[in-house]
Amino acid sequence: MAVKITFYLSLGSPTLSIDDAIPARKLLQSWNQTVYPHKPTSILIISAHRETAVPTVNSISCRHDTIYDFYGFPKSMYQLKYPASGSPHLANRVMQLLTSSGFGPADVDSKRGINHGAWVPLLVPVCQLSIQTERDAAYHYNMDRALAPLKDEGVLIVGSGSATHNLRALERETRGSRTLFSKEGTRM
Repeated sequence: MAVKITFYLSLGSPTLSIDDAIPARKLLQSWNQTVYPHKPTSILIISAHRETAVPTVNSISCRHDTIYDFYGFPKSMYQLKYPASGSPHLANRVMQLLTSSGFGPADVDSKRGINHGAWVPLLVPVCQLSIQTERDAAYHYNMDRALAPLKDEGVLIVGSGSATHNLRALERETRGSRTLFSKEGTRM
C-alpha cells in the first residue's frame, strides 16, 4: 500500500522514552491507533542527530545497536535497548534514488546502530538517513523530492529532531527557571 504522507516528529527531550508526564509520549504510544493505522513496509527516519558531510544511510542486516548519543540523563535512559531490525533493501533503494537524483557521492554505513533521534520518538525504525548540516534548505527539500518514490513502495518517511534544540534550557526549565526564545531562536 502506498504511503501518502510524511511525518516530522519533534522529539524534545530524550526522556520522552521514560517519562509518562510528557504528553507526546501518550501520542506516540497510541500512534498506530490514532495517527497512522496502516503498517508500512518499512520506515526511513531522517534524524537531526545523525550529521555527515554526504548523505549516509545505515544498512544493517541484523539488529541495530542502540546508541546513547546524549549525556546527563537518568540511568534508566542508558538501560533502554531497541534492537530494531535493519533493512538493507531499503538502504540500497535510498542510495539508488539519491544517486540518480544527483546527491552522490553517498555512503552506506554497515556498522552504525540507531541513535536517539530514531529510537526515542518511534521505537520502530529500520533505516536511518543522515542530514548534511553544511547544506541549505533547498538541498534537503530536493533530497525529500528524490526520496518521494519510496512512499509508493509503502515506506513511511519520518523526519526527527526538534524545532529548537537547547538541552541547557531544558535542564534550566526542569530546575524551575525558563529561557525565552523568539521566533528566530535568539535568547531574550
